[in-house]
Amino acid sequence: MKKFIIMVLLLAPLSVSAQKFAHFDSSTIIPNMPEYTTAQDELKKMQEGFEADMKLMQDELQKKSDEYQKEQANLLDNVRARREQELQDLYQRMQQSYQDNQTALQKAQQEKLGAIQEKVMAAVKKVGESGNYVYIVDTSTGAIPFVNSQLSTDVTNDIKKECGVQQ
Repeated sequence: MKKFIIMVLLLAPLSVSAQKFAHFDSSTIIPNMPEYTTAQDELKKMQEGFEADMKLMQDELQKKSDEYQKEQANLLDNVRARREQELQDLYQRMQQSYQDNQTALQKAQQEKLGAIQEKVMAAVKKVGESGNYVYIVDTSTGAIPFVNSQLSTDVTNDIKKECGVQQ
């Protein structure tokens, strides 16, 4: 039994040195992917549409508020109360619309960027399997305290190729 333990301890360093490690930088891959550019354009158009809708609602609220201010002194109490309620309702609809738009924009962003990240991870897996790497880490996340570039292979260009990014 002692001989077995000693043999394992002697061979352990050899097996560790045979393992291959790699790293990549996703911050140089993702922004250069065609899907990322398309997603950014779609999200920008969506946001511009939401902003245009909000501008229309703000203009309508401002117009009705100005009309109310001009007529307020001459209105009967029940008409004044009804107009104030209409303004309050319009303001609340505007706030709700803003919140709904923000939620929709965040959801669209998560969906689009999630699909891009899935594509990158599929490319990492393919490169890892074809290169027989034990680990491939993303150095752009900041979660990795240190990667020795002499002992680890940079596979960023291989992953770019798998993702269809021109180099």
